[in-house]
Amino acid sequence: MKYRKFGSLNWNVSVLGFGVMRLPVVDNDPARIDESEAIKMIRHAIDQGVNYLDTAYTYHDEQSEILVGKALGSGYRSKVKIATKLPSWLVDKPDDFDRFLDKQLVKLQTDHIDFYLLHALNSTYWPKLRDWDVLKWAEGAIADGRIRHLGFSFHDEFDLFKDIVDAYDGWSFCQIQYNFMDVEYQAGLKGLQYAADKGLAVVVMEPLRGGQLTTKVPPSVAELWQRARVHRTPADWALQWIWNHPQVSVLLSGMSTMQHVIENIASADRVDVVELTEEELILVDNVREEYRRLIPVPCTDCKYCLPCPNSVEIAEIFKHYNDANIYDNPRSPRFHYSELSDDQRADNCVECFECEEKCPQGIPVVDYLKKAHALLGEEH
Repeated sequence: MKYRKFGSLNWNVSVLGFGVMRLPVVDNDPARIDESEAIKMIRHAIDQGVNYLDTAYTYHDEQSEILVGKALGSGYRSKVKIATKLPSWLVDKPDDFDRFLDKQLVKLQTDHIDFYLLHALNSTYWPKLRDWDVLKWAEGAIADGRIRHLGFSFHDEFDLFKDIVDAYDGWSFCQIQYNFMDVEYQAGLKGLQYAADKGLAVVVMEPLRGGQLTTKVPPSVAELWQRARVHRTPADWALQWIWNHPQVSVLLSGMSTMQHVIENIASADRVDVVELTEEELILVDNVREEYRRLIPVPCTDCKYCLPCPNSVEIAEIFKHYNDANIYDNPRSPRFHYSELSDDQRADNCVECFECEEKCPQGIPVVDYLKKAHALLGEEH
């Protein structure tokens, strides 16, 4: 495993971090984690040198932190740093800060959180938490030992990102979405560079866009990858592209199988010997443009939009809609869409726009639901 300096801290982080939000589950139920397999995966990653685990209060329907607590038994807690997050959208009053943190400590079976994040800051959540003196509260939690370092994850525009970074001298790190498809999206490359210049460690999430860049690679994209002088898997291309940025301290991979763990660790082991050439960087640019031509909805399947108050399965619908467009063959996506119950389908949307308020990608969800139903609905 390779390591990099974690911002201004006197600690080196593994270049690969384990994002504990897409673990194997039973019967496609996110709350029913395949506990035995998930623990094997996490412990194998740690045995291979991964020393950063990222979870959150809401992951796997609030079961992820519990699983991490179990996985870090038998001496594994001392081998890693835990990152978890205050669920910004669930905070209704300042007293909730302590309530959530204390509950998380119990779930994680630990007396401290190494890296605590204000989760998914945007133009709605940041002013609320700021005005409730969350930073003063966090300093108190650091003073009493429950938190070691404070950071934030971010889903909004660069100007707000800059404002948040500049608002507090005590940030140790930040977490942003970044991949070869999202160079200018949200904080983007400008945010990556700005935070690093300020001495913050930068943690990258969604390096594979929720698997979009590796699962069912479109033929036209696969053809582009095949043109490279050095052949890599799509996942390795995406990860190496991120590691090619020295400002990145660690990237998080939401690994769902042991094979994912093995392959990603192998990629991480090559970080010091891989430096993408100008020709290879141009190839990645070409792949980006081809994906942009094919993918209509920039959904990463984070499921922050769920549950829909009217039961619409937004993330699944977008997956079928994107598949139909990427592969230019809606037959299979239409079949899967037809298997949804009537209340789960896109035409059950009542346009309350709650999903758009929650979406970290800023996707016009309602409009795309209409388009999805038009393409996938029964009339076809």
